[in-house]
Amino acid sequence: MSNTVPVTVRILGKEYLVSCPEGEQESLQETARYLNGKMKEIRESSKIVGTDRIAVIAALNITHELLRAKGGQQEQPDKPLGARGAKLLQDKLELALNRFKQMDL
Repeated sequence: MSNTVPVTVRILGKEYLVSCPEGEQESLQETARYLNGKMKEIRESSKIVGTDRIAVIAALNITHELLRAKGGQQEQPDKPLGARGAKLLQDKLELALNRFKQMDL
């Protein structure tokens, strides 16, 4: 069993304490910087409000990049889904989140 160490990462100005396998701290920090950058891009280039929604869009974009790369189709790093694809995905997510929010009321 490998040992873990606590690592603090900063995403959108908020700190998170994360358990990390020993020796993987720099990799975790690099991953957090990448996620932070993606989330900042989304926050600055869209009307999405709320860290949770920004995080979901970022997760979808990053997952899309990963799946495209696994399939041998390389993405442009600055536009993972393309402007139109990202907008469509964003609209669908907003609709789904609003429906979910209404169910909670």
